[in-house]
Amino acid sequence: MATVRTRRAREALTGLAFAAPAVAVFAVFMFWPLIQVFWISLQQTRGFGLAKWVGLQNYQEILSDKIFWTALWNTALYTAISVPLCLVAGLAAALLLNRRMPARGLIRAIYYLPAVISGVSSALIGAWLFNEDIGLVNRILDVVGLGPVPWQSEGVPALLSLVAISLWIGLGFNMVVYLAALQGIPREVFEAARCDGASRWATLRRITIPQLGPTTFFLIVIGIINSFQVFDIVYVMTGGGPGNSTTMLVTYAYSAGFEQRQQGYASAIGVVLYLIVLVMTIVQWRVNKRRDVA
Repeated sequence: MATVRTRRAREALTGLAFAAPAVAVFAVFMFWPLIQVFWISLQQTRGFGLAKWVGLQNYQEILSDKIFWTALWNTALYTAISVPLCLVAGLAAALLLNRRMPARGLIRAIYYLPAVISGVSSALIGAWLFNEDIGLVNRILDVVGLGPVPWQSEGVPALLSLVAISLWIGLGFNMVVYLAALQGIPREVFEAARCDGASRWATLRRITIPQLGPTTFFLIVIGIINSFQVFDIVYVMTGGGPGNSTTMLVTYAYSAGFEQRQQGYASAIGVVLYLIVLVMTIVQWRVNKRRDVA
């Protein structure tokens, strides 16, 4: 009995030893900064001099801040549009490129290329494409007779330009993840469906999509987190304008912290953003878990 306990203790210590570096990195770069952000959110500071303790005052100001609620709405709307589009486009690309075709590897690389380019570079490309005066998109629209679109001077077109660039950036990552999941589905399942006379649409709806459920859940969570943290393409392409029509939570926190030098208020926005993403992730996880059990 003592030998079994000793062996289990050694196994536990070995596991802890292997996990210790990752736990240390998480504690130093994730957990401790989170505690600091919450601590700063309870203070009033402008970056110079001593901070003033204000308790929950910053959070009370958030409740009456119209720009914050506008930024929250913009972020939620951007997420609601961009995440489903990225999922559908990624799945469509994966289904297409999972088949045998000429230059399939090259086409996959081209699709994935935007994912390895820095966000600022992609945003600069987007700013040029959607420029109202010299942008390629408006020139194409002129050629086909649709006329130019005010991508920077009106709120809805500006938001749609952000969605388009985020779709271009996120398509490659979703495609690669879906490709890996598709190649993990046993071929015998599809062969059995063909033998039973199932159409391609029936096979996709009743076999492929259900088998990709865990992958879709993973991509939804990652997509929502990334969408709520979007910053670079907004900052470069629209700057949050026109007005506050494309101001997101992260860009508003950046403006409050570094332009207005209200670090305490910016930290409070960051804490609220963290809680929103955490709650949404937990809800999605529970819904997915109930679906798997059912």
